[in-house]
Amino acid sequence: MSSDKSFACVINCMDGRVQDAVKDYIKQNYGVDYVDMVTEPGPNKILCESADSAIVENIKKRVEISVRHHGAKTVAIVGHHGCAGNPTEKEIQAGQLKECKKKVEEFGFPVEVILLWVEGDWKTVEKIG
Repeated sequence: MSSDKSFACVINCMDGRVQDAVKDYIKQNYGVDYVDMVTEPGPNKILCESADSAIVENIKKRVEISVRHHGAKTVAIVGHHGCAGNPTEKEIQAGQLKECKKKVEEFGFPVEVILLWVEGDWKTVEKIG
């Protein structure tokens, strides 16, 4: 599928409170028209700690669709305050995000992988190291 519109892909929490903030951040800071969302509860924990390789493969397959069919050049992985799927503090989730980045880079797609944190106001998005 070719398009004159640009895409990014986000591996995001399913929590609806973070969706708009992340989408807006990506559009504003990466100049894309659309943001594909791959959602799971606590995706940073899943990617780092899951013994279930099927769920990681499922995430990879959805990212691949965004990259290969929509031409996404950026993939973001998101953690957030108050996550029910990963109920840990920011510092722990930031460490998980850094580990997740390695795993997503190992998927082998020609993309930039970035890490984002959403604060408890559900508006403030911060890029992590």
